[in-house]
Amino acid sequence: MDITNRTGVITGAGTGIGRALAVEFGRQQGNLLLVGRRTAPLEETADMVRSAGGTADVFAADITEPGAVDRVAGAARARGPVDLLINNAGNVRAGRLEDLPEQDVLAMISLNLTAPILLTRTLLPALKESAANRGSILLAISSGIALTGLPFYTVYAATKSGIAHFSEALRREVHGTGVHVATAYPGATDTDMMTSSTAGEDLGFGRRPVADVVTEILAGIIAGDHEINTAATTRRKMQDLNKTDPLAVDALLAPRLEALETAVRTHRSI
Repeated sequence: MDITNRTGVITGAGTGIGRALAVEFGRQQGNLLLVGRRTAPLEETADMVRSAGGTADVFAADITEPGAVDRVAGAARARGPVDLLINNAGNVRAGRLEDLPEQDVLAMISLNLTAPILLTRTLLPALKESAANRGSILLAISSGIALTGLPFYTVYAATKSGIAHFSEALRREVHGTGVHVATAYPGATDTDMMTSSTAGEDLGFGRRPVADVVTEILAGIIAGDHEINTAATTRRKMQDLNKTDPLAVDALLAPRLEALETAVRTHRSI
């Protein structure tokens, strides 16, 4: 895939992986609509995109609110042919399922799953229309937890598994249209989203630098990959074991459950 001169939307572009992806597409002369809840960090990202050589506009909105997806899509189409959509926005709340407040459960489902499905649905005709020349790019940022469900992340795992299988099904649905559907599976990444968790390498949450994760995601897109796994080595080993012997993963995690629960009980980005 050619990633130069792309025009489109990146959600959750104010910080973390979304910001880093925006800057990298900016280096490739991208023309981006940066979407997120807060104007100030989006403006910072926009300045970084412009400094890198791209162009950017800011669209501050909570995409889970009624009508927000249509407004974002309308603004994207007004800027020109859309050949890029990156569904990156997400949130997390860890903890025992029975202790999770209902509003946090619904917030994860709304932002991690419902909103990207609706935004993709709305912009898919534009992506198809733009695909005739060199293909359009549709990228979903899932999570390594979609590949190996971890305790105390039950709802988060459900939403990230959901968006991963949504992308897989859509990839098959749009086969032959020129829309390249890809899913990235980052493991623990050193972003603001992780600051409220104290889980580290000893518990399987060794954090990778954002720059390294984004470099691998872009390399996967350029190579034409559909599944891009950026997990650290320890997490990758657990994922491989989970494919062949999931009960062995249960046994591996069991002695560390109490420590893991303590480390992640405050992990919340909502």
